[in-house]
Amino acid sequence: MSQEKIAVYNLADLKNTSDDAIPNYLTSLKFTQSHRLTDVRLAIGYGALVVAVACFVWDWKLGFDSTKYYSAAAVLVYMGLNIALSLWSRIVEGATIYVGTSPSGETVSIATSVEKYTPIYNVEITVTSPKANTAPKKISISRPFSEWFDSAGTFVAAPFQSVFATAVPAIGQADPKRVASASTAAQPASAAALDTAYSPAMLEMLAKASAADVGGDSDSAVATGSMSKKGGKRRKA
Repeated sequence: MSQEKIAVYNLADLKNTSDDAIPNYLTSLKFTQSHRLTDVRLAIGYGALVVAVACFVWDWKLGFDSTKYYSAAAVLVYMGLNIALSLWSRIVEGATIYVGTSPSGETVSIATSVEKYTPIYNVEITVTSPKANTAPKKISISRPFSEWFDSAGTFVAAPFQSVFATAVPAIGQADPKRVASASTAAQPASAAALDTAYSPAMLEMLAKASAADVGGDSDSAVATGSMSKKGGKRRKA
């Protein structure tokens, strides 16, 4: 059980802490994480930075008049790279927070999200078999955060890991001790389940805390799926 505590009424902290736990857990099961999505995003971003720096240097060294056509081309390239970065982050990467390969060869892609004022962790998992002509399998999980965070905001790893091991065969095969029996397997979170997991007072505090986020930045951060860091946790930008 992690000793780090978070604010239990902050959806961004709940989601980011849960997101961070996924690659740590799967790495411990000998999954091999792919960083291709992040690498492409970084390459585009650094490419735009290089163009901007080059434009500044040749304008400083050679003057505007002798480099104005190059500067105009550089501006167009810079704009194109930034558009490409936005499209990559929004369309290709999206809410994906993990892509990796299991010891048995399946490719596992995990995307996560939360809805405004709703403390439920929504997970979309795509499992692709290494066998040819096999359609990818999609798995959806929706569970209240209270299943793996205690009232003090401490993350409890065992029930969190059990949710994934039970729902995803590729993970359960690598970690059979975390697979719950059929009679105790997790069911999709419902309004009734949420009511029993969170008291009315807690739900009211959660709504007030979310509404207090400046300009809705916290909610936007949760929705877009970027991977910058703040305070040791993955932040969505």
